[in-house]
This record gives sequence, C-alpha cells and structure tokens, in this order.
Amino acid sequence: MEFKPYIPPEKSLPEYTAKAFVLGIVLSIIMGAANAYLGMYAGMTVSASIPAAVISMAILFAFKDRNILENNMVQTAASAGESLAAGVIFTFPALIVLEYYTTFPYYIVTIIAALGGALGALFTIVLRRAFIAEEKLPYPEGTACAEVLIAGDRGGSHAKPIFFGGLFGALYKLFGSLGVWRGTLESAKFLGKRVFYFGSDLSAALISVGYIVGLNIAFLVFLGGAIAWFVAIPIYAAKTGNPNGLSAVDLAWTIWSTKIRYMGVGAMVVGGLWSLVKLRGPISRGVRAGLEAAKHRQAGGTLLRTEEDMPLNYVIALIVAFVVPLFLLYAHILDSIGIAAIMAVLMLILGFFGSAIAGYLAGVVGSSNNPVSGITIMSLLFTALVLKGLGLSGTGGMAATILVAAVVCTAAAIAGDTMQDLATGYIVGATPKRQQVFEVVGVFAAALVMAPVLNLLIRAYGIAGTPTATENALAAPQAFLMAKVTEGVFEGTLEWSMVFIGAGIAVVLIILDEILAKKGSSFRTPVMPVAVGIYLPLELGVPILLGGIVRYAVDKATGKREEDVTDAGILGAAGLIAGEALMGITFAGLIVANVAPSVPTTLIGNVLGVVFLLGLLGWLYTIGKRSQ
Repeated sequence: MEFKPYIPPEKSLPEYTAKAFVLGIVLSIIMGAANAYLGMYAGMTVSASIPAAVISMAILFAFKDRNILENNMVQTAASAGESLAAGVIFTFPALIVLEYYTTFPYYIVTIIAALGGALGALFTIVLRRAFIAEEKLPYPEGTACAEVLIAGDRGGSHAKPIFFGGLFGALYKLFGSLGVWRGTLESAKFLGKRVFYFGSDLSAALISVGYIVGLNIAFLVFLGGAIAWFVAIPIYAAKTGNPNGLSAVDLAWTIWSTKIRYMGVGAMVVGGLWSLVKLRGPISRGVRAGLEAAKHRQAGGTLLRTEEDMPLNYVIALIVAFVVPLFLLYAHILDSIGIAAIMAVLMLILGFFGSAIAGYLAGVVGSSNNPVSGITIMSLLFTALVLKGLGLSGTGGMAATILVAAVVCTAAAIAGDTMQDLATGYIVGATPKRQQVFEVVGVFAAALVMAPVLNLLIRAYGIAGTPTATENALAAPQAFLMAKVTEGVFEGTLEWSMVFIGAGIAVVLIILDEILAKKGSSFRTPVMPVAVGIYLPLELGVPILLGGIVRYAVDKATGKREEDVTDAGILGAAGLIAGEALMGITFAGLIVANVAPSVPTTLIGNVLGVVFLLGLLGWLYTIGKRSQ
C-alpha cells in the first residue's frame, strides 16, 4: 500500500514563518527549563512534542494564515528543548556527585549542550530514509503527534477521539498527580531466599504506546522486563541473600538498579551493533541518495519537497564545524591536545552509534520511553576503558569520561526526538530539511538557558548525597548512576558479568529472529525492545503490553493488520498521550513553583485507578473497532 502524506508533495505551504520561529524558540526554552527540574527531581522528563503541538494550535488559531506544517515546525523546535534537558541533566550533575564541580561554568554546559545536541540532529539525516521510509518503524509518539495535528486541521468528527482521549488522559494524570491513586502499584514477596516482584504503572500514555506499536513489540518489551524481574532478580537474590535486611520491594529494586539493569546495557550494545549491521543497506543507500541529491541540485534538478533532506555536503561541513570547538574545549579543560583528540574521536564515533540506536528505539517505544541513559552508559563504559588504558585516573579521568558522555547523551536524546519529529513530518507531509534546520534552532535556543537553570537548582536545592545538598535536595538518579558506573570502571569494582549475560541474551534473540524471518513468521524477536524491557522498570512494560493486547483484539475483530490504515483507536490513543503529557507539563510547573497540591492516597483510590485504567482500555477497544 503506497503511503500518501496528508499534505501532498506537490502542494507547498509556508513552514518557515516568523511566528513559528518565535513560538518554537520560546516553547523550546520553557520546555527545556521545566524538564531540567523535573528530570533532576524525579529522574524523568515529559515528552514535549504533543503539548507543543496543542499549544501551537491554540496560539496560531488567532491567525488567519495558519497551517498544519507551520504547527509542525513549532513542535519540532519546542520538543528539542525537552530532549536537550534530558541529555544535560542525565550527565552534568554527575560532575557534582564526583565533586569535580560545585557549580557549572556557563561556557562548558552551553557549548557541549548546543554542539552535542546539534550533532545528534545531524547524525539522523542519513537515517531518516532507513528508519522511517524503508523500515517503517511505528514511532508511536510521532504518529500520535501527527494525528493530533491532522485532527486539529480537519476538525469535526475526526477530532472527537483526540478530544475525548485528551480529556480522559488529562483527568487520569491529574488524579494520579494529586495522589488519589499511586502512579505505580507494586508488591514483592520472599519465597525462601528468592524475591519475586510485580508492579505496574497506572498510565494512560503507556497503554496508548502499546496500542500504537502493536502486540509484537509490546510483548517483547514486557518479555525483557520478565527476564529481569521474574528470572534474574530471584536467582541473584537466592545467591547473595539479603545481608542488609531490606524489605522485599527494596531488595528487588536494589538488585535491579545495581546489578541486573546492566544486562539491558549488554543487550543494547549487541542489539545496537546488529541493528546497524542489518540496516547497513538502507543507511548506505541514504548516504548515496544524499550525495546524488546534492549532484542533482548542482545540475539544476529538483526533488520532491517531502524527500528533501539537508544536503549531505552541508551536513559533513557542519559536523566538522561542531567537532572542532568540542576538541578545543577538551584540550582547554585537560591541558592535553593528544587526550583531547582521542576524546573527540570517541565522541564522534560513539555519538553516531548512540544517535542511531536512539533514533531506532524512538521508533519502537517512543521518545518518552527511550532509554537514553542506557545508551549513555554504553558510551561511558567504552570511554572510561579507553581513557583508563591511556593512563588517566582519579577524578580527572572520571570527569573526562563524563564530558565525552555528555556529548553522546545530548546527541542521543536529540536524535531520538529528531527522528520522532521527522516521523510526524513524514505523515503530515512536511519538508524534512526544514524540520532538520528547526531542530538545530530549538537546540541552540534551549542550550542558552541550561547552565543557569542547572546552577539555580543546585544553589536552591543541591543534589542529595553531595556537599551541595539542602533539606529538599534533588535526587538526580541518572546522574548518580553515571557517576557510579564511571567510578566502577576506574576503581575496578564494576561487575562485567551482567553486561556479558545481557550480550548473550541478545545473541540468542538474534538467532531466533533470523530463524523466524526465514520461516516467514509474522511474529519476530528484534533485540532492542527486549533490551529496553530489561533496562527499564517492569511497571512500564505491563501497561504497554495491555495496550498491545487491546490493539490485537481490535485487529482480530475488524480483520485489519497492525500496519493497515489508521483506526479511531489510534486517534484516541494519541489523545490519551496528549492529555497526560499536557497535564504532566502543568504539574511540573506547579512543582517548580512549590504549589503542587496533593491528597492522601488510599486503598480505595488505588482500586479506582485500576478500574479507570481498565475503562480506558475498554474505550480504546470500543472506538478502535470503528473504521476511520
């Protein structure tokens, strides 16, 4: 079935407009600042694409000459701020934990954030055709954002599932944020020395992700969680016992976060390498197509508007232009040109590798659930081993490792966001090269405020467990993880056995997937969803699986396949994601202002949360059976 974008290539609408430029920059800065706090406070950020699209539509509604592609440009720039914040807060605070800095020099954070994020956007340009046009990855949040934009443009009955989904999603997130029910329901029990855990997030957005990606991917994400929590954790607990007398829940979480999680990292390394091997054809064709397009333009030829990427010769020139200042920054900080050159090479190679994996995973589980911290840990491990082998040691060696990882992390975060935005643009009929430019604009705008926001948070709250900590210190969980992994390598205390076990699991899945492919099976076992499931908490995989099951039931009832035309359930799922994201952004603002309300959580409230979630699943099934 030939794909037809909402706005056809032969029709051109204004995309670069003054109001889109101003609104995109303003929203990028706001989203970036809000998510910097939220990420350090709770270890998570809120995807900004859909909230930005909704806000953009609301503001641009006042203008007569608005259009869908202009709205798409605003969300492209705005979402860059949220993603850049994730890359920054996952890495830079680790330098506080390592006691290398107490506050951050403005120029270091700004240069690394701006150029690292821009490199992530540039790295994805040769991947767009491979992941979006050829592999046709689902990009659940990108698809949802496109449906929101299209529904807003069409209005009428097309917008009803989006509207009601948004209302239900916002109410569900509101009650959860207030504390009417817990965001996660969990329980664990000891059986002898073994500990068994089960938990599930009460999240409308996660069941929607499962619905959009379909049962195969949803099941594999859950399978990864089951391997970690139902198999690996009980075995590890039986082997080591519970010497600190922790509760069952705390013991399960401690084993997962300090040991088992690294199985996911090992699986991601192998899965990422295999993904690049499998996609070498589409990627090389993308590079060749870029070179041919450049020659075509020089010869006076034209391309379809919806196939125009940023010219590859410009991309290469910009990559060089961005790497050189980073090399000079490393040389200035370490006072060693040789080490700085090696760091720059590592950063370039790992940055592309990490960006490719992040772009792929955004297409599988969405940008919000993209394990950027896991990708960063991969780069940390490799960089730390190389720098340690070159003779670096102590805090200086650890800081050098973090500074390389900061570039990789910001690049990977922006790469996942860029691919999600390009998937949205692919559906609505945007011009890719214009989106790619706007992504870089959003990155540079958000980078300007990252250092002041970080320093403000450190002065006001501090980071728990460091000399900067105050009474209400921020947890900064990912930054602590980065610091401890780096320490583990330099001090020789990291358990590599878990990484190797994860790599072994990945090899088994690859072999199984190849067998299934030769048999022509509709069910496949790609590594990356399973690796994500191992690396992320189990409670994320449970609602994703439930959403996938409902999508399967809808497809069976209607005779459609997962890759067939959009049904009203997709629109409803997009609305649920939009509603939860908008309410999440609103509550982030209330948290920053220290005025977030709350109520006591009760057993009845938790029961209501489960019943409400089951009701949303039933609603998705009901509307999903309607042909759209």
